[in-house]
This record gives sequence, structure tokens and C-alpha cells, in this order.
Amino acid sequence: MAVAFPPHIMALSKVQRLYDACDVVFASPAAGPPTLGEIRWLQKILDGVETADVGIDDGEKPAPSSSSDDELSPKSDRFLSARAFTRITYVHIHQCDDFSMGVFCFPAGATLPLHDHPEMVVLSKLLYGSVRVRSYDWVAAPPRSGARKCGLARVVAADEVRRAPCEASVLFPRSGGNLHAFTAVTPCAILDVLTPPYSEERPSTYFSDVPIPSLPGFAFLEETDLPEDFSVAGAPYLGPELTVDMDDYDDDYDDYDE
Repeated sequence: MAVAFPPHIMALSKVQRLYDACDVVFASPAAGPPTLGEIRWLQKILDGVETADVGIDDGEKPAPSSSSDDELSPKSDRFLSARAFTRITYVHIHQCDDFSMGVFCFPAGATLPLHDHPEMVVLSKLLYGSVRVRSYDWVAAPPRSGARKCGLARVVAADEVRRAPCEASVLFPRSGGNLHAFTAVTPCAILDVLTPPYSEERPSTYFSDVPIPSLPGFAFLEETDLPEDFSVAGAPYLGPELTVDMDDYDDDYDDYDE
């Protein structure tokens, strides 16, 4: 798939371009999983997205003001401030049956526990800040039903610190670190594209991990309950308006504590 956009596509906002590309790549499940070329195309688009493009002010530079005749600007002069995120907050951009787009915003020190992405492809872009990543892939995937999941996993990233700006990453159902945990070293935000998205039939499972001293590079993972004190707040998306199929649009993430 070509990675160059024609002029009329370049006139769209970066988030609109990302949505349109995801719609092309992911909206036909019968065609099979995305090709490596399609994934690289989406990574290239993600690499061009900056914090202000999703309506967030990271405090590094003045947030651009909007005008009534600039449809590429955010919906108003109001941006979400990175300083306002006192707990992990999810900025919902779009979700349909085929994919979801959103931003996880972290205050310094916050941790998203170790969790999986069952049969999913996930593309992620660190928009600002620094985050510590711990990730694994199953050596042999446990059964999807029945007893609590557990098994041997290969270490992909052992407390690896990633700093923005950096290239977009991708994980696959069985490679790339499908199970991961994030701890914010500084305030940070991660733009995620998931395909297919989580659902009742495809829930996220959380795990504890125990290193194996006699087997370096591996750990034993066991399903665990989500910590009782863990929660994720919701925030409204204030970036440029998306043109989407309204029948597929899901706008349930508007709980944002200022």
C-alpha cells in the first residue's frame, strides 16, 4: 500500500487521516489481518501526530488557537491540559466494531497494570513525556476459556524507558509484547489504535508476573484481579472533529474531572 497522500487528503486533519487509513485497513475483516505494508503505513501516519492534534496541551509550547474558518483546528480554544490529569485518563476519540482510537494520559508515577490484548493488533504513539514499559509474549498461549489463565512468557521489554518523541510501536496477537504494563516516569500520553477493540467477548485480562531466576528472559504469568484502587477516568475529545459513520460512533467517554 502506498504511503503518500494525494493533495486533497493532505488537507485533512492528522486525526482524520489516521481514522480514514484505519477505516481502509481494518474495516474489511473478511480480507484477513492487515499486511506488514499496511501496518507500516499506519505507523508512518501515527509518527506525524502530535499532542495538539488530539486536543491536548502538554505545556511544552503554546497550544494553537482555533478560528471559526479553520476546520483543521480543535473544536475550541480549550485544550485538555496535561497538568489536569491527576489519575490515568482515557480520551475517547472513536470506536466501532473494527477498531478504536483513543489517548491514555498519565500523571507521573501512575501505573497501568500488566494486561493482554487478545487476538488484537495495537499501534501506539507516545505523544509526550517518558514511560517505563514491561512487556511479554506467551510461549504457548493459555486456553481462552475455563480456568484462570497462566503460563510461561518471554520477556520482550524489561522496564524499558521510552521518551517522546519516538517512533510508533506495534504489537501483534503473538508477538511484539502483547501483554504489557506502563508506569509513567513523567506525565505522559499514549495514542492507541486497537483492532479489533475490546468487547464483552474480548475482554482485557490482568496478570501478575514472577521472574524465573533459573530461566533468564522468561517469567511466569498468572491471571489476577484488577487492584481495587485502580480506575481510569474519561475525558472528552477536543481535537478536530472527525467525519465518521455515525451509526458506528460510540461516545460514552465524557467523564472528565477538572
